[in-house]
Amino acid sequence: MQSFRTELEDINNPVVQEDIIRLERQIRLYREGKIDDDKFRSLRLSRGIYGQRQPGVQMVRIKLPFGRVTTQQLRRIADISDEYASGNLHATTRQDIQIHHVSLDRTPELWTKLEEDGVTIREACGNTVRNVTASATAGVDPKEPFDVSPYAYETFKYFLRNPICQDMGRKFKISFSSSEDDTAFAFIHDVGLIPKIRDNERGFKVYIGGGLGANPYLAVPVYDFLHEDKIIPFIEGVLRVFDRYGERTRRMKARFKFLLENLGVERFMELLEEEKKALSVHSYKINRDILPPPVMAQELNGVARPVIDEEKFEKWRKTNVFAQKQEGYFGVYVKVPLGNLSSDHARKFADIVDKYAANELRVTVNQGYLIRFVREKALPHLFAALDKLALAEPGFDSVADITACPGSDTCNLGISSSYGIAAALEKMIKEEYPDLIFNNDIKIKISGCPNSCGQHTIASIGFHGSSVKDKKGGVLPALVVLLGGARLSDGQGIVAEKIIKIPSKRGVAAMRLLLDDYEANALEGEYYHNYYQRIGGRKYFYELLKPLGDLTNITPEEYIDWDEDHNFILHTATGECAGVIIDLVATLLYESEEKIGWAAEALDLGYYADSIYHSYGAFINTAKALLLTNDIRVSTQIQVLDEFQKNFCESGAFPDVGNFRDFVLRINRNEPSEAFALQYMNDSHKFLKDVLAFRENQRVSVEVK
Repeated sequence: MQSFRTELEDINNPVVQEDIIRLERQIRLYREGKIDDDKFRSLRLSRGIYGQRQPGVQMVRIKLPFGRVTTQQLRRIADISDEYASGNLHATTRQDIQIHHVSLDRTPELWTKLEEDGVTIREACGNTVRNVTASATAGVDPKEPFDVSPYAYETFKYFLRNPICQDMGRKFKISFSSSEDDTAFAFIHDVGLIPKIRDNERGFKVYIGGGLGANPYLAVPVYDFLHEDKIIPFIEGVLRVFDRYGERTRRMKARFKFLLENLGVERFMELLEEEKKALSVHSYKINRDILPPPVMAQELNGVARPVIDEEKFEKWRKTNVFAQKQEGYFGVYVKVPLGNLSSDHARKFADIVDKYAANELRVTVNQGYLIRFVREKALPHLFAALDKLALAEPGFDSVADITACPGSDTCNLGISSSYGIAAALEKMIKEEYPDLIFNNDIKIKISGCPNSCGQHTIASIGFHGSSVKDKKGGVLPALVVLLGGARLSDGQGIVAEKIIKIPSKRGVAAMRLLLDDYEANALEGEYYHNYYQRIGGRKYFYELLKPLGDLTNITPEEYIDWDEDHNFILHTATGECAGVIIDLVATLLYESEEKIGWAAEALDLGYYADSIYHSYGAFINTAKALLLTNDIRVSTQIQVLDEFQKNFCESGAFPDVGNFRDFVLRINRNEPSEAFALQYMNDSHKFLKDVLAFRENQRVSVEVK
């Protein structure tokens, strides 16, 4: 494995080629039964390949840093979805695009074709740094102190294939908001950054430890202003501490937010300070010009205004269009129902964008798209062209624009339908509450399970999939209703409160009750989260919705989930959102050999910090393997070091290492020099040989007895 530091993703890059070849080789070995399921699952997840609910096919997640996608890349993804998947492009709340029903054996070929247009699937899933998100308006936002796009891209680039974050206990998420409006939700991220200017210098307000899921945590501020050159070293330090001290056995407690809660911010910052000497860089200058400028469409001089529905156009312009900070240009939001765009529509959409705007789109966090650099004269033409594709619906990010994950349609963790209830709600709102396309305060978000891929835990009105039993033991699809969540400003937010569980088919009735109550009782201009608290909070809304939770009189229809034609079947399977914990002794020792090989390659290339971290990983894996042979199971890397010292070193089994924790943690007491990298690698290699010899002696002793 060569250094992670690469230029723009490119199929001609030898690092990328090696990665794809390795995936193909590992798939072959897996098919031959030479790699166990857990090990292979971990490998494919870090390549963006996720097992689907349907057997024998995969979801492939395409990683689009901060949601940026060119029209050419969009066409490429559409073509690949036609050739390898189901002909649909699903935009996610992390600004990725997913395609479904892909054959595992064809994924290396698929990846190769994506890379021809500079698109990767690497580390889109698994226990890695996930897609770095940012405000879709970054670069055109009238409120922004500066464009955060290059900062998000440099962060993505720096940590892609970085050895410090390849085998963490859980996934790790980073966001960059364009302004204090915090439209990238800093408050729910492991690291959330909000741009600031101080004394004519650029920097960021920094939040850490946020996360959603079944146990949502709001991030806490650690810097009011951190200079732009310190952002990447800071994140690297956070990842090193998380890797070293984070939980690795109890999956539900392995996210960074739990580590921060256990350590406390003060202790965590002390551990962060201990990592500084070992950092790859102590200052990292962001290349503000790293991204190519957009290619603008030609002006429409002398072209007649098209015949359009003027009333719909005015609604669209009011709700979906805004003036960019660049004078004379407009940003245009495209509302995409449930984030799903057919490949045929995607290609036509790309052609429209090229004709009337710039060649660069942004995927939005609510599963739509942002078109940028549209001239005012082009707006009617753009509207007319989009309207032919049903992509000019007014009400972007309004009550009528519902966010929903795929849920039980494709996800192993999905309990009940997300798509079906979301479509039913949007239909009802459009027909019964048409004026709510102008309300962009109330956010409705739906997830198929408690894990919050649809971000229901920060919604004004949220639902997550569940199930409920009737009095005779029959099972119905259900929804848990949550209310009162909100994004505030400058890194502040509110987590929604759970109110009640109701049968899924009563979701539309619940929404009708909630909207009617808001219309009747909200004050003029009152935000939904303020209204929720003022009117009585959880107690009030529980009483309001309580009749819908009554299972006394269940109709036959309520046993059938949305978009289904049969009674509900509770599906339970192991989710792959965070990868798996690998505890197999042989696998760990094999990985140690592999990591030492990578350490040698990095050393030869002059990447001393990379080499040292690979050697460190080999130390940990080797020690953990020997602990497992004695049935000693540990949860963190620090526990590996301490337990190995206690169980092996104190008895004199490994006299060369002395105090094992101190021996290994020399990584933090030395600058990443060539001399130390070489010594540390040789020590790690010798330790592996000593452990292998120790195991062989144990085996011989057992056979003699």
